[in-house]
Amino acid sequence: MLDAAWLIPTVPAIAFALITLFGKRMPKHGAEIGIAAVGASFVMSCIAASQWIDRVEAATGHSEGLGAFGKSVFRAAGEQGVEPVVNTVTWWISGGVHFSVGTTVDGLTVMMLFVVTLISLLVQIYSTAYMHDDRRYTWFFACLSLFTASMLTLVVSENLLQLLVGWELVGLCSFMLIGHWWEDLANSRAAIKAFLTTRVGDIGLMIGVIVMYFAADTFSIVGINEYALSSGAEHNLLLAGAICLFIGIIGKSGQFPLHTWLPDAMAGPTPVSALIHAATMVVAGVYLGARLYPVFYEGFSIADGGINFMALIGGVTIIIGAVLAFVQRDIKKVLAYSTISQLGYMVMALGVGAWTAAVFHLFTHAFFKALLFLGAGSVSHSGSHHSFDMKSDMGGLRKYMPVTFATFMIGSLALAGIFPFAGFWSKDEILVTAGEGGFEVFMVVGLIGAFLTAAYMTRCVYLTFFGEYRGHGHPHESPRAITVPLIILAGFSVVAGLINAVPLGIEKFTEWFEPTFAFPHLVHAEFDYGLAVISVTIAVVGIGIAAWLWFRREELGPFRGLTQRNALARRGYVFLENKYYLDHLYENVIVDGTRGVVARAFYWFDQHVIDAFVKGVGLVAARVGRFSYDVVDQKGVDGAINALAAGTGDAGSALRTVQSGRVQRYALLLFAAVGLLSLALYLVNS
Repeated sequence: MLDAAWLIPTVPAIAFALITLFGKRMPKHGAEIGIAAVGASFVMSCIAASQWIDRVEAATGHSEGLGAFGKSVFRAAGEQGVEPVVNTVTWWISGGVHFSVGTTVDGLTVMMLFVVTLISLLVQIYSTAYMHDDRRYTWFFACLSLFTASMLTLVVSENLLQLLVGWELVGLCSFMLIGHWWEDLANSRAAIKAFLTTRVGDIGLMIGVIVMYFAADTFSIVGINEYALSSGAEHNLLLAGAICLFIGIIGKSGQFPLHTWLPDAMAGPTPVSALIHAATMVVAGVYLGARLYPVFYEGFSIADGGINFMALIGGVTIIIGAVLAFVQRDIKKVLAYSTISQLGYMVMALGVGAWTAAVFHLFTHAFFKALLFLGAGSVSHSGSHHSFDMKSDMGGLRKYMPVTFATFMIGSLALAGIFPFAGFWSKDEILVTAGEGGFEVFMVVGLIGAFLTAAYMTRCVYLTFFGEYRGHGHPHESPRAITVPLIILAGFSVVAGLINAVPLGIEKFTEWFEPTFAFPHLVHAEFDYGLAVISVTIAVVGIGIAAWLWFRREELGPFRGLTQRNALARRGYVFLENKYYLDHLYENVIVDGTRGVVARAFYWFDQHVIDAFVKGVGLVAARVGRFSYDVVDQKGVDGAINALAAGTGDAGSALRTVQSGRVQRYALLLFAAVGLLSLALYLVNS
């Protein structure tokens, strides 16, 4: 399966074509094709992961039991590590340069294949109930299949050109799915905003691909990574390439300042939101950072510690995303800003040298974030009459929706990093590596983010499941097609972190999935019990403060109506409610300002250049027409015809005297001519 990994994205791609052509004729309107295809890809991904793990354990068997430390010793002893399985064929040849297409399979690849196919499979099953009466049900499943195929293509890509194809297809699919209900103008605008905002980042990505090609003389990902770690690498080129590639990550993974498209993307159906935030689209940027990590590691001089561009943007994104989650009424937007913040953790982790922690957090985050989004969809579907407004249409739903409530609580605790849920193990590893790797300031940022995360999720849980029911209708638990995926994801949210539970002596995630070929030698920090206690304590304090503020809101007295009474508090709330005015800056200042200036410029050009040219052409045409009429037509053509007529008339008058019409005269002239001719012949012959 490692050599046939191309089959994994091919199957859902074929499903897209089959659903589009024949889906409406199928008993389940195409859903069965999509589920079967993604299910087959999931099985193949599991086989590929198993075979890769066997390959790793066979190659590093002598260091078994030593965990990451044993692997470091193994590599320091001069071994190259486990090489990825690379298969390529020639795509095309241009100017003597061979462009290839193929697959690269290593630990990072098989981990991503497992996550993408599992989440996609659960989302498709969930969608059979959630989208049951949708007017474009068949097209929705076709797009889901293409979305999955696009992300899988990106994951297995052997080179940057092929990765770019998957990257752009993911963006196209997100555009189609965010705007699935395009009849609503808000949905259409959200889809366009997502498409255009991520395109801004993609310009940087494309330039970065070009820079790295001319630096390494290859598009091969493995080749570029080897170049970045070689002694002959030009640091300035690596820095330029890293900056440009990172701009692509900023756009795709919703990092500050290009994060504004992500909350608006909640206009799409909830299953799409879960897929975008957990397994596709936004994690594509983090995957790119992990896949080309040697470029960023050397380009940003991460080994030197301190502050670098990657860590700084990730740290800022953690805080700005978490703070904005506090002022949202829409439950999906709370989770969207939460995703922005958690993606900031992953990017910051890459920036502080915590590659394994970053990818491990991507792994665990996929399960509990998909769980939370699908839980929000369950609440909307069966509890709040298709509304996502926590303040107006929810409250008290734990009594009516016990499965949704229990699973949502598990996802919230995992997101907050509470022991022993999955989020605790991955987030703690980020903090430890930052603290011990010379990035102490980012460890503090991570702790602040942990506090904010716990607090805003407590607010979200209270408004949704506690208090009195404020909605309309009769809330009830969702059908099994919705609750079963929630239960499965809740199970992963509990146990997934144990795959790298360092204090328990389990470091399988590091051993199986961290690259050991064409990869920098990273230092793996030991588990810090003190820091773990501090981080959990901070999260618990965040939960406690939020619970006190919300569960006892009737008794707070001075805290109630603070934003109405205090001008500073009111300004702060308005500042957050307007999302730091970044949307105002982009849409009203930059876009409208540019559009206004450009529109005025084009209007002037139209009036003074285009219209003047058209009028000039018309004037010249009129003068040419008059000249043609007066000179060419009247004096030339008509004059010639009149002269010909006059000549013909004169000739006719001259001939009229000869041609009198008398036959006797004609006979006399004929005989006279014959006589004269005979006389002439006689004289000549004599």
